[in-house]
Amino acid sequence: MGAPRRDTRGIVDAAGLMARVRFRRREPAPALRPYLEHYWLIDWDLERPYVSTVVPHPSVNVVFQRFADAEPFGEVSGIGLELFEQKLEGRGRVCGVQFRPGGFRPFAPGRPVSALTGRRVRTDEVWPGRVGAAHDVLAPADEDARVAALDRFLLGLEPAPDPAAGTAMRLADLVRHDRSVRRVDDLARAAGLSVRAVQRLFAAYVGVGPKWIILRYRIHEALERAEGAAPVDWAALAARLGYADQAHLVRDFTATVGVPPTAFGQPAPPGG
Repeated sequence: MGAPRRDTRGIVDAAGLMARVRFRRREPAPALRPYLEHYWLIDWDLERPYVSTVVPHPSVNVVFQRFADAEPFGEVSGIGLELFEQKLEGRGRVCGVQFRPGGFRPFAPGRPVSALTGRRVRTDEVWPGRVGAAHDVLAPADEDARVAALDRFLLGLEPAPDPAAGTAMRLADLVRHDRSVRRVDDLARAAGLSVRAVQRLFAAYVGVGPKWIILRYRIHEALERAEGAAPVDWAALAARLGYADQAHLVRDFTATVGVPPTAFGQPAPPGG
């Protein structure tokens, strides 16, 4: 596992968000790195409210949060199927854990990850007896102390090695990085498994089907390009992402993000 990634994939209006909050990614303890993407930390002190919008990753997140003068709390956030919006106002702090797709199950082996999909559940419902975790994580003024508190919380859950989780993480990484994987049967062939076996594995360990992940990673890349400074060759991008034509890419982008790529200041793609 390398250092935390530096891209803004999935964040709608990334420049607007970064101008209003202090956003950092941090590495977890070495023993946790096989399961986690990174920790993500946000602090804000706003004069005017701002609504952040994210096209969710195919990842479970554990999120400890404190808004204005409210009591801190923790949630397990399953994979979001729709756009996620969060109103930020006043002063607040969030300390989050983004798991690798497939990496959450060893920390909560009692149920399939699909049981959390589209849901946000308080941490003490998933791990009874850890009611004070949010305060322990959010209270320290020192950022390193908050990261250490996240390490202690997760290591205390004693994740057990799980070969099926390793397979799920490997296949999800293949979808993320290999654009030649365009269909579920491509992934099944690469894994040496049947399509049905891959689908069962993803339901139990990732929380969504492989077809959903293939589409989501395509849209993340398209969103990052749309928000970039350089003009986008939509026909070339559609071909790279495995679409039959750019009209299909624009259709999926609009259905997922809620607005067409042209809303981000790029020249209008033909057929869009």
